Amino acid sequence: MRETRQGRRDPRKLRQGQLILVIGGASSGKSAVALELAVKGVTRGMARAFVATGQALDDEMAQKIQRHRVSRGAGWDTEEIPVDLVAWFQKNGPAYRTIVLDCLTLWLSNLRERGVPDDRVPELVSALVQAIRATATRVVVITNELGLGLVPMEASDRRFRDLAGQVNQQVAAEADAVYFVMGGLPARIK
Repeated sequence: MRETRQGRRDPRKLRQGQLILVIGGASSGKSAVALELAVKGVTRGMARAFVATGQALDDEMAQKIQRHRVSRGAGWDTEEIPVDLVAWFQKNGPAYRTIVLDCLTLWLSNLRERGVPDDRVPELVSALVQAIRATATRVVVITNELGLGLVPMEASDRRFRDLAGQVNQQVAAEADAVYFVMGGLPARIK
C-alpha cells in the first residue's frame, strides 16, 4: 500500500484490485504460470475462481477444458463466461481472493462471433479493466501473443491478429505486472 506524507494509507489504493497479465504463445505454459501467480501468498481455503471464456464447441476444446480443470485441482470455482465478463466481475469478483481469467483472446473471438464491431473493443476492454480494479481482488489474466507467428493469409485473420495485439497492449499498459511465458518459463517484463 502506498502511504501519504502523513504516514496514512492512501484510501484510493485500499480497494483497488491487482491486475497481472500473462502472455505467451499457444501451449507455452501460460495457464500453469497464471495459477502459480494467482495463489502466491493466498492462504489455502480462501475463495478462488477460474473464469473461462473458452467454449466446448468441439471435442478437442472439450478435452482441453477438461485437462485444465483437472490441472487446477480442488479449491477453484470454475465459471464459464464467454462474453459478459464485465457483469460477472461486477457481480461476483469481490467475493474472491484471487481470480484467473482464461483468456482474453478467446473473449475477443467470442465478441467478434457475436457481431461486436472492432472499433467498440477498446471501450469494452476499458470497462473490463475498470471492473477488475473495482473487485479489490488479485486477477491474473491470460492472453495469447499472436504477433510472433506467420502472417495470416486471410485479411480477416490479419485484422483479428492486429486487434488482439491492440487489446494486449491496452491491458498491459494498465496491468501491475506482465509476464511473458516461453517453454513454461515466465519472464517478468513489467
